[in-house]
Formats: sequence, structure tokens, C-alpha cells
Amino acid sequence: MKTNQRTIKKSRLQLLHQYYNYTGFYKFLGTSLKKALPPILIFIAALLAINFFVININDVLVHVTENYSNFVVLTVFFISESLLGLIPPEIFIAWSDKTSNPIAYLSLLALLSYLGGVVSYFIGKSITKIPAIHNYLEIKMAKHIKNTRKWGGFLIIVGALLPIPFSITSIAAGMIRYSFVSYLLFGLLRFVRFYLYAIAIFSLV
Repeated sequence: MKTNQRTIKKSRLQLLHQYYNYTGFYKFLGTSLKKALPPILIFIAALLAINFFVININDVLVHVTENYSNFVVLTVFFISESLLGLIPPEIFIAWSDKTSNPIAYLSLLALLSYLGGVVSYFIGKSITKIPAIHNYLEIKMAKHIKNTRKWGGFLIIVGALLPIPFSITSIAAGMIRYSFVSYLLFGLLRFVRFYLYAIAIFSLV
């Protein structure tokens, strides 16, 4: 009986492996990881270089904290996270360490980033209502969109955890009409990213 169960389990794993290999998921995964790793290393190197050779980041953050209200900083961050993530969130994570309650403001930043992603999701969903874009996605990009829908969860996880603008992956999720409930669940990893990055950044600035 145990042998049969192992055989069935092994067969299912083999079928799953064949499926991912056939659909190109492994290639997609490898390419995504290769693209994600350099930005992480570049950001850390740039942060250290700027801090030691250009300007003391700690002084800059103190200046921002003393001259701009928390509301203004948080508003700018939310707008950025809703519109393509133009400003790296790591800057705001470092800023939160200089506030009166770093953990509370860090959590608020994570929440605003999460909500900004939701806004981006609906922006992406709205874009597909434009006839030209709809036709392009459904006709010329049909095969790519089909595969992306299969791996939509992974796409959101990558955007939530890695230094890739979460807004862009959220817009993509909206454009392919990925399940909104699933998007919200996977998007919660955004909180994990902020806390993990804070551990590293708080010790640097």
C-alpha cells in the first residue's frame, strides 16, 4: 500500500515537473531571479557608496524629518506606490527609522504600499478597457497572457518581495485580470518585504 502511495506521489510530482518545464515556468523563474538579484546588490552598494563618499544619509533623513511633516512624506510615498513606484521605498524605510515611532511608521508605509498596489491593480484593469490595448493583449499577446495568468501568483510574489516596483506588477495583474482575492492574499507579502528590508536598512543608517 505504501509503495503504491509513493508511486502515485512520485507520478504527480513528475507530471507537475513536466507541466512547469513544458510551459516554460522554470525558464521564467530563472530569468526573473537573475533580473531581481542585481538590483538588490546595486542598491546596497549604492547606498553604502553615497553614505561614505558623497553625503551622510543619516543627516539627510534627519533634515527631511525636521523640515517636512510626516503627512507630506507619507502622501508622497502613497502617490509613488500607486503610480509606477517611481521613488524607491527603501528611502522611506530609512526615513521611518528617524521618526518618533519607527515600527509604527514602518507598518504604515507597508500598508500604504499595499494599498497603492491595489490602486495600481485597478489602473491596470481600467487600461484594458481601451480598445487598442484590449485587442493587442487578446490577439498579439494571447499566448504570453495565458502563461502569465497561470503564474500570476508568482508574479505578484516577486513584485511584493523583490526590489521591482510593486505598482508595475500590480498593473500587470490588473491587465491580465488576475483574481483580485488571490492578488490581495499574495500582496500581503509586501509587509514581509518592508520588515525584512528594515532589518538591514536600520543598521545602515
